[in-house]
Amino acid sequence: MLIDNIDWEYWQPEQIATLLFVIKQQEVLLIHKKRGLGAGKINAPGGKLELGETPKQCAIRETIEELCITPINVKSAGQLLFHAEDMPRIHGHIFVASDYIGTPTETVEAIPLWFSKKKVPYEEMWEADRYWLPAVLSGQRVSGRFIFAQGKLIDYKVEVCNL
Repeated sequence: MLIDNIDWEYWQPEQIATLLFVIKQQEVLLIHKKRGLGAGKINAPGGKLELGETPKQCAIRETIEELCITPINVKSAGQLLFHAEDMPRIHGHIFVASDYIGTPTETVEAIPLWFSKKKVPYEEMWEADRYWLPAVLSGQRVSGRFIFAQGKLIDYKVEVCNL
C-alpha cells in the first residue's frame, strides 16, 4: 500500500496522541519507553489524548507523568498521520518546549535521556522519525503521513515549513 492509495480526506484515526520534545540549546530530551506501544524504543514523552483535553494539554500532562517535569514555552511543531492495518491508526500532534520546571526523573513509563541534536539515536527509534524529526529539531514545522505494515515503514510523505 502506498501513500497515494489512501483517501486521506476521509481517513480516520483510532487514536489521537502527542509527542513533546524539550529542546535546550543543542540538546533534546528523549525517553527510553518502558511500556505500551513502542516499548523498548527511544522516543519523546507523550501519549493518548484523554476526553476533554486539547493536544497541548495532553502533551504537557504526559510529560509530567512520564518524566516528573513541567514543560514550558510549549509550541506546536506539526502533525503526523500513521496508517497501519496491524496497529492503531494514529493522528499525532508534535510539540516542542524550550524549557521545563523540575528534574527529569525515571518513572514506571520512561527513562529520561539527553542527546545532542546531532547524535539522536534514530536506529533505536520508530523508523519514520528520521524523516521528520530533524526538521522539528531545527525549528521547523512538519506535516507527515506514514504507512506501516508489521512494524516496518512502507511509504511516507513529509512536508516541512518554517515555524
